[in-house]
Amino acid sequence: MLKQLSIAAGLAGLLLGPLSLAADTDATAENQSLVDAIIAGTPHVNFRYRYEYVSDNDFNKNANASTLRFRLNYATGQWRGWSAFGEFDYIAELLFNDFNSGAGTSGADRNVYPVVADPKGADLNQFYLDYDGFSDTKLRFGRQRILLDNQRFVGGVGWRQNEQTYDGASVKFKGFKNTEVFYSYVGQVNRIFGERSAAGQQRMKTHLINVPISIGEKWKVTPYYYHIDNDDLAAFSTTSSATLGARASGDIALGNSSLKLLGEVATQSDIGDNPVSYSAEYYHLTADWAMKNGLSFGLGLESLGGDEDEAGKAFRTPLATLHAFQGWADQFLGTAASAGVLGAGVDDLYVNAKYKWSKWKFQAIYHDFSAAAGSADWGSEFDLAASRSLGDRYSLLLKGAFFSADDPAFRDVTKLWVQLVANF
Repeated sequence: MLKQLSIAAGLAGLLLGPLSLAADTDATAENQSLVDAIIAGTPHVNFRYRYEYVSDNDFNKNANASTLRFRLNYATGQWRGWSAFGEFDYIAELLFNDFNSGAGTSGADRNVYPVVADPKGADLNQFYLDYDGFSDTKLRFGRQRILLDNQRFVGGVGWRQNEQTYDGASVKFKGFKNTEVFYSYVGQVNRIFGERSAAGQQRMKTHLINVPISIGEKWKVTPYYYHIDNDDLAAFSTTSSATLGARASGDIALGNSSLKLLGEVATQSDIGDNPVSYSAEYYHLTADWAMKNGLSFGLGLESLGGDEDEAGKAFRTPLATLHAFQGWADQFLGTAASAGVLGAGVDDLYVNAKYKWSKWKFQAIYHDFSAAAGSADWGSEFDLAASRSLGDRYSLLLKGAFFSADDPAFRDVTKLWVQLVANF
């Protein structure tokens, strides 16, 4: 329903807007100016092919997924402060489909394979109106991408072929010195499984507040508050939560190198109809030493707190871009009860190295996972990636994740990817 409403709102704004001004202006001129704004827009076409291989000790068969995402979008020019943007995605399975696309989006005969969460089908990814007619303020209405900070709490799950987007209204205000205020009301989340799945849409009454404050040229402090109140009780009620936190990041010059620092803390509790009463803490600390020769080394510790004795009482991030955190093998997507673990949370101690050589970028990360509450060791993971541009329009990514379990609740998992992207 919200999808249809967002489309209707966009069409109404485009079609009825000029009529409201016709009383004191020449209708032909107004209509022509609107047409000019639409014609002056910018189209964009993107193709993203990906091969993904998954070996999971819980399955006798390995997954082999070959998918192609076709994306077409169009941004209009401005008309009296208004502009519009639409984006359509289509995901196809190519050559072979030996994988379970998850959440009931593929047939029962494919349940023998591990999940690769890239279901086929069409999707209206984004459709919104922007208004820039106020000083220092931008308004957005409709289906939109929301990416806050590093997307640890609110993101677009851009790694998956079908992106996560949000139906709602957002405002961005830059009227304060060195400060930006972002607020969004979200009525529905359009998740990666699409409309064919019951898990594809998540109705809610959510308020997102994020306030980045620049301190000097190299430092930033960002307080935030995320009030996620889900209406879909059966599927998502345990994710209803209020999160209050702040992050600080910046650089320290060290001769021909620099030290990049990040510190973040947050507290979370249940709200609304969440059947689990809990309170949990989050913190994330990183230090990255970047040298002029393109080499960098980093050390980090991320902790999502929990309770080793009671299920479901761990810190949760239901709107996050999860693949970017706690290892690319995706073994900790649901922290509160991941793989049957009784909500003990996750501590992720990791080291990483990056190197730029010519057009290539290389990355290696080692993770050690343990329970945030108690002394359990969940396992370790080694991640590798190499990427490069191929001219102005193309890019290549090679990537692998190797998870080794240290607890019976988990299993050994290997994932490999080859990805090609083309932009026009």
